[in-house]
Amino acid sequence: MIRDWADDLRGGDLEAAADHFQLPSLAQNGTAPIELTTRDQVRAFNASLPCGAELTEAEDHGHFTIATFELTERPGGGECGTGVGETARTAFVIEDGLITRWIRVVDEDELAPPAEGPVV
Repeated sequence: MIRDWADDLRGGDLEAAADHFQLPSLAQNGTAPIELTTRDQVRAFNASLPCGAELTEAEDHGHFTIATFELTERPGGGECGTGVGETARTAFVIEDGLITRWIRVVDEDELAPPAEGPVV
């Protein structure tokens, strides 16, 4: 199912990509969690992703499946630019064959180092 979603997104078919989400569902892509309650919101969330993605690995972690993707350009999206060829990871919760949670997994090397300055 995750592969099907990624294939639809990478192909620029936002309608088909949206069909992989249950309503309501929750998405978090480096932001506060966003509740998606309509198909239009799910399409808008998918459209907000600037890159396409090819699934390279999926690992079961209890309630979550952690998927690793290789980023690609995609038609109808933003421009992936220097992200092409990089990897990204997402934690999915799948219920009844549909995505109910889509949460970007941030690797430690993506986190900003602490600001240096005087200790107060």
